[in-house]
Amino acid sequence: KKVEERALAVKVKNGTEPDAEMGPVITPASKERIVRIVTEAEAAGAAMVVDGRDLVVPGHEEGFWVGPTVIDHVTAEMTAYTEEIFGPVLVVVRVEDLDEGIKLINSNPYGNGTAIFTSSGANARKFQRSVTVGMVGINVPLPVPVAYHSFGGWKASLFGDKHIYGPEGVSFYTRGKVITSRWPEPTHASGASYNFPSN
Repeated sequence: KKVEERALAVKVKNGTEPDAEMGPVITPASKERIVRIVTEAEAAGAAMVVDGRDLVVPGHEEGFWVGPTVIDHVTAEMTAYTEEIFGPVLVVVRVEDLDEGIKLINSNPYGNGTAIFTSSGANARKFQRSVTVGMVGINVPLPVPVAYHSFGGWKASLFGDKHIYGPEGVSFYTRGKVITSRWPEPTHASGASYNFPSN
């Protein structure tokens, strides 16, 4: 109920207006894709809690509008779960307990970010240690770290071998070079050792 109330309260309008909280999606194709995925979920048995597919903003009737949308009882087989929607859609997949939630997360081919909301330190610890995801939030909605940590996921949520900022970001733009040198005294240069020093 609270999620429904918050979704319905979002001000969707021309993004240049001072009180706008959300603007249109970027292209007609983007809108069509979002609407298609939501419609497929509904047809497959998901419950439409808030439906933003038919939103029209007065004065901008030709805009690519999709209002906040909340879909409940989504399953892991639906495209609303298997595809990233890139739209204002909250997808709710229900699980029985923490173990089932962790199993659901770990069975996903992507591993960008996930979060848990709990008052149990034990559950939080189990969650953070068990999920195969690059960024984990505990009682925060978006597990995106500050810039001195690396941002990025695991599995199919990572392209290449580096994340995009933090120490790995510096490493991405840097090519290391190792120099080993010795400057012997000219009087005894022939006394150089040709083995690696050891402790």
